[in-house]
Amino acid sequence: PEFRENRLSMALRTGLRAGLACLLFTSMFTACKLIGMRGTTNVGASTTSRIRRFSRILPHTACGSSRNSGSLQKVMGIGRRGSSLPSPYPQQQSVRMTRVMSTETKEETAKKPLALPTNQNNPNLLRIRHTSAHVMAMAVQRLFPDVQVTIGPWVDNGFYYDFHKPGQGFQEEDLKKIKKEMEKIIKANLPLRREEVSREEAKRRIEAINEPFKLEILDSIKTEPITIYHIGDEWWDLCAGPHVESTGKLPRNAIELQSIAGAYWRGDEKREMLSRIYGTAWESKDQLKRYKDLVAEAKRRDHRVLGQKLDLFSIQEDAGGGLVFWHPKGATMRRLIEDFWKDLHVKTGYEFLYTPHVANLDLWKTSGHFDFYKEGMFDQMDVEGDEYQIKPMNCPFHCLVYKDKLRSYRELPIRWAELGTVYRYERSGTLHGLMRVRGFTQDDGHIFCLPSQLEDEIVGVLDLTESVLSRFGFTDYEINLSTRPEKSVGSDEIWDKAEDALKAALVRKGWDYEVDEGGGAFYGPKIDIKIKDAIGRTWQCSTVQCDFNLPERFDLEYVSSESQRLRPIMVHRAIFGSIERFFGILTESTAGDFPLWLAPVQLKLLPVTEDFREFCDQVKAKAAEKGIRVVVDQSHERLGKQIRNAEMERVPVVAVVGQKEVDSNQLAIRTRKGGDQGTFDVDGVLATLTKAIEEGVEPQLAPATEVSA
Repeated sequence: PEFRENRLSMALRTGLRAGLACLLFTSMFTACKLIGMRGTTNVGASTTSRIRRFSRILPHTACGSSRNSGSLQKVMGIGRRGSSLPSPYPQQQSVRMTRVMSTETKEETAKKPLALPTNQNNPNLLRIRHTSAHVMAMAVQRLFPDVQVTIGPWVDNGFYYDFHKPGQGFQEEDLKKIKKEMEKIIKANLPLRREEVSREEAKRRIEAINEPFKLEILDSIKTEPITIYHIGDEWWDLCAGPHVESTGKLPRNAIELQSIAGAYWRGDEKREMLSRIYGTAWESKDQLKRYKDLVAEAKRRDHRVLGQKLDLFSIQEDAGGGLVFWHPKGATMRRLIEDFWKDLHVKTGYEFLYTPHVANLDLWKTSGHFDFYKEGMFDQMDVEGDEYQIKPMNCPFHCLVYKDKLRSYRELPIRWAELGTVYRYERSGTLHGLMRVRGFTQDDGHIFCLPSQLEDEIVGVLDLTESVLSRFGFTDYEINLSTRPEKSVGSDEIWDKAEDALKAALVRKGWDYEVDEGGGAFYGPKIDIKIKDAIGRTWQCSTVQCDFNLPERFDLEYVSSESQRLRPIMVHRAIFGSIERFFGILTESTAGDFPLWLAPVQLKLLPVTEDFREFCDQVKAKAAEKGIRVVVDQSHERLGKQIRNAEMERVPVVAVVGQKEVDSNQLAIRTRKGGDQGTFDVDGVLATLTKAIEEGVEPQLAPATEVSA
């Protein structure tokens, strides 16, 4: 009986599965036939309905499409553990994303991502990272006794150590061995002990263990006594600290070794090639997991990958590293960015300059750049016996224009701006996409003003900076005020006035700021503004700097109301920093989902069949007249593939055109951030897009009116 019961149970389960499979197959076959996936298209059906059926097959997210809900969850960081990464457009979640999120509990969806501490705001984390670097070096020398250590600092997200390993460098499989040895050292709970010794004693000990790199480090230390940190009685290094009390204080499950890289000793390609091991360390396993999630998300947003996928720019190695080639789509976006920048500057009283790309070397000697920044400049070129220098900066050119005639106090303030391309020598190993290049365009501005005008001018620069950055979605800032360093030029009086003006300007803006005492440039105090992107990373972009040096070097003057010749105050300011770097930051912050006004293609028309291409061309011409950037899909693919391609290209608005749309002069609209919108009159769609583009917002279409079949 038990056997018969099992057989009956199996038969019922088998029959149920077969029935469900048949039902599923029949449903899929019907859906495929309706949406034309078998090579035929029901042009009489509502195109909106067809799009909605595709929505179920092609998951739609604010950051791109994925093949199934599982991969969607991986891309967005959504799953049983809740949302771990913020969306670049959290206020406009897509329909598909909402469906996935709806499977979570309220507690999970309400859970906010773990905020990660930094070295600056968490001294304990800094000690953990510094000690982790020492423990790693100790583990390496246990496993590889012939290895010599050099330097091992903490960095923003962890630590690294540079080693000199004779013969072949470290291999990836070595990282596991080193980490295992580190865990032994941590488990042993060895004490860390600080010792002060004389320079002679330190030298004697270093020579005894044959560490020549440490001798060079010792020579570079100018203060005494020399401090040494010991781990137990086995290992030590020159170090100023700080460290945890013992290795047992390190969280073993929150430390990971990440990668191996090469680095020249002292950054000099003529010196020894070292092996650098990078690691990350946090206070807890949860922090480590959050950091790894952010790393994965940052990798997905990598501007170098997106730049290639979206056909925006390239670095052509045949032309040389660090030189950017803007492709048509990227060039369109750059033009829009520059036009917006120029329009705002005109409205705020700036005039534009255009200056040469090269100048006689004597100019750079006068400005001081040749003395202070020679290593960052390209070699000079001979021009009829004179040495010329390709420009690394724009400011000396602006000084020459100011000096071209004697100025009156009535002319001040003078505000000049230039999108000036400059060239700086960067070692090949430091180049990184658009973030670190050899040729880039600075959005330079220089203000020449009276001391009494300085505060108002700084406020004006901060207002302009806020207007520019907010247009691109950057509204969260970290602000630093850097004051007079130990070595500087200019009188106490002028420094005090400049610092007071910068502080007063920040107070008038109502912005919180940190003071970096002694962190200013030798020529004047400054304000630095870091912007925060969609995943919480900060980027240094904008700066406002007072300069008392160049007016002195170039003998800049104005005639005062008392007919005296006095020096103006010069203000350097940049908002983007450089067009290239800002474009890279923007690409990563939006994950390539650019706002409508900036997208290289704003509207893409998808004809269901070739019969509707003529109508699409007519709509394209009408949209182009209104300044909308529109293309018609030329792939001749089925509708599903066209929608998929538009998603991959991150086109903000897609319009599907079938027989019903042609007959009613309408478009079936699908937006990237809102999904299917319904059908709308052509003129209404174009008017809505035009208004949204002008205002720099996403289009808000009226409620959809679906065309009946």
